[in-house]
Amino acid sequence: MEGYLTLRERAVWEQVIEKSRFIGVAYPVKTLENVQAGLEEVRAVYPGARHYVYAYRLAEGKLEKSSDDGEPQGTGGRPVLDLLSHRQVWNVLIVVVRYFGGILLGTGGLTRAYGGTARQLLDQARLTHLTLYVLLTLKVPYPWYERLKYQFQFKPWFIEQEDFGEVIEVKITVPQDQEREFGIWLEEFTRLKVTYLAEGVVWQAAPAERRM
Repeated sequence: MEGYLTLRERAVWEQVIEKSRFIGVAYPVKTLENVQAGLEEVRAVYPGARHYVYAYRLAEGKLEKSSDDGEPQGTGGRPVLDLLSHRQVWNVLIVVVRYFGGILLGTGGLTRAYGGTARQLLDQARLTHLTLYVLLTLKVPYPWYERLKYQFQFKPWFIEQEDFGEVIEVKITVPQDQEREFGIWLEEFTRLKVTYLAEGVVWQAAPAERRM
């Protein structure tokens, strides 16, 4: 996976169709425990609804699932999951709550109602694009510290943590596809005075979004 969209924060949107109230709630999630917590919260915040239709996608393990929660098969959770898949959104749970208004919508009407609620919800939600970054630990002599920090202002490289000892250990993240470029730049700029060790990879927002 080169990158994906995900939700920045919880979002809510609702509409009324033929006297039925449809409330869409979206949660950023990373684990099945997060999903369960979101489902429980929705039921607590919106008690007594006829249906709690939902769909989720988790990037780790590529897990995805939908539930019609008593609506005719394929009319509730599936349209929501199809929307998330089409827009390549991961690590998100969408629940669409329905308070029944007494008028039957039919299978086509239900599909449009649930899918449309989820679509409007995503349209107004704050999404962010995540890409893979390499986590690097730099051993920086004190004379090089300020010079490096100044240069990083103009690069898509981010300081995550600093530990001051005999030398300064600076943990940074660099886009995975720029790791080699970073190594060459660091070697030339510091004349081998600063070394680094790769610690792993993490998913993070793009540079422009992190600096907002």
